[in-house]
Amino acid sequence: MKITEVNFNTTHRNLLLQSAIAIIAALLFIPFLGGVHLFDWDEINFAECAREMIVSHNYLNVQIDFKPFWEKPPLFIWMQVLSMKAFGINEFAARFPNAVCGIITLLVIFNIGKKLFDERFGLWWVIVYAGSILPHFYFRSGIIDPWFNLLIFIAIWFFVQLNTNTGVISPGKRFLYAALWGSFTGLAILTKGPTALLIIGLVASIAYLPHLLSLVKIKSRFLKNPPLFTLRFLDILVFFLFTIIIGGSWFLVQIMSGHADMVQKFILYQVRLFTIPDAGHGGHWSYHFLVLLIGVFPASLFALMRFRVPQAQELNQRRFHFIMLILFWVVLILFTIVKTKIVHYSSLCYLPLTFLAAAAIHDLLNGTLKWRKWLSALLLFFAALFSILVAAVPFIEKYKASIIDSGIIKDDFAVANLQAQVSWTGFEWLIGLFLLVMVIYAVILANRNRIGQALKTLFIATTVFIAAVIIIFPYRIEKYSQRAVIDFYKSKASEHCYVLNSGFFSYAPLFYTQKMPDDCALPMWLFTGNIDRPFYLVLKEPHYNEWKQNIPAMKVLYKKNGFVFLARYPESAPKE
Repeated sequence: MKITEVNFNTTHRNLLLQSAIAIIAALLFIPFLGGVHLFDWDEINFAECAREMIVSHNYLNVQIDFKPFWEKPPLFIWMQVLSMKAFGINEFAARFPNAVCGIITLLVIFNIGKKLFDERFGLWWVIVYAGSILPHFYFRSGIIDPWFNLLIFIAIWFFVQLNTNTGVISPGKRFLYAALWGSFTGLAILTKGPTALLIIGLVASIAYLPHLLSLVKIKSRFLKNPPLFTLRFLDILVFFLFTIIIGGSWFLVQIMSGHADMVQKFILYQVRLFTIPDAGHGGHWSYHFLVLLIGVFPASLFALMRFRVPQAQELNQRRFHFIMLILFWVVLILFTIVKTKIVHYSSLCYLPLTFLAAAAIHDLLNGTLKWRKWLSALLLFFAALFSILVAAVPFIEKYKASIIDSGIIKDDFAVANLQAQVSWTGFEWLIGLFLLVMVIYAVILANRNRIGQALKTLFIATTVFIAAVIIIFPYRIEKYSQRAVIDFYKSKASEHCYVLNSGFFSYAPLFYTQKMPDDCALPMWLFTGNIDRPFYLVLKEPHYNEWKQNIPAMKVLYKKNGFVFLARYPESAPKE
């Protein structure tokens, strides 16, 4: 009876904890999701693909501007379609799948942390993930990567499970783990493409390499300890079988339906991303190192303390720690090599990086790791940096006339953006001050050896700081960048017309004008032909000044924040 009561109490406590994590995650990631317009390119791109699926009733093929779009597979787009069916075609619906992903991710890492270490470790991993800047922010976005990362992470977890207590796992469980390893790899491929297989394959191969070395009798020379990971031929066979069945299903359907050219273009696009900077997104080789160090504050600083596998860990803990290190370096090195540099390309590193941070915190609390002076110094430095940045942004509005007159900004379009009328309260700097004061207090607590209180203070402060910044800043910053043009597109959503932009790339006119298939027309006809409805053109002001003589038939409606809005009407239509 006592054993039954203990089991019931444990199950009840676990259920309560997971319910609390889910509720808190929902409160962190769901409110104000639709408070700001979608941003070009990725957010609007994927949302527009989902909208066009709904409009065209073509749920098999991904489209953009009602033309085949071969850059991404459909799984995430299908999630957005379901969300839009439930909540309507809007910003909230486009971002809601990632809020759900955030809830699931925190539950997954809690359960893995608890299984490998203990309940406290799982909770700290959740706190670290939710309290770090970019990991938190990405669950409030409408991009593919949060789901892509989660599916890869779960696939790798099942690879690790194949090696947990090797020799004890029954054949049925081995088959199940290998099948799930392959299934989640396949789902990741359907989410963003074959990069998933490349990453998972590299991680598994590197983990398996020590075992291969031991097989060829060079263990004594290269290996001090027995290999942590072993695989059987049947495991690999089952993995590839389920990867191909699930990951290749959509591609096979495309080929069978006569769209083999789509698959070919998709593959060529993936190769191009790896070989040349896409759409001008180049950068220095250190780009992702800096993104992770600064953007995953404060987890990145704690993670620096656990970039080696502690020998004191149990075997299964060491296996997972080792695989997280491999995953981190594979992703970081891979996307350092890749010519295209975009912030979210290294976002898969957030999971291993926050695990390493949680491992460091676990050992700090156990007393097996000491709080270092350099950690205090870096925490204070980055807190001060973020505080200054948050305080500085509102002052741009106050001193923008002086900034413009000084000539510091050489980009005419950026100067025009600053003309936007943005209302700041003048108290936004308090958010940055709050972070700095709380981090100072946390460091003081740590120096007094009150590590638990210091850590709680730090991560509560960063979570509140991130939430406040997300609620207050994007709405206002958008007014400088894209609000004027988005408002124009939205104003044309109910009008039967043509809308184009020129001189800059944007998916916004498609999504926000709610473009329909019959709204497509050849540009030359729109400029010179006998058009059947109004035609509106959006240019950046510097671009308009360069070639306004080429469009004499178009009337300037108005200029705003760096954009010029023009119109051409049918001959029979009344002109304003």
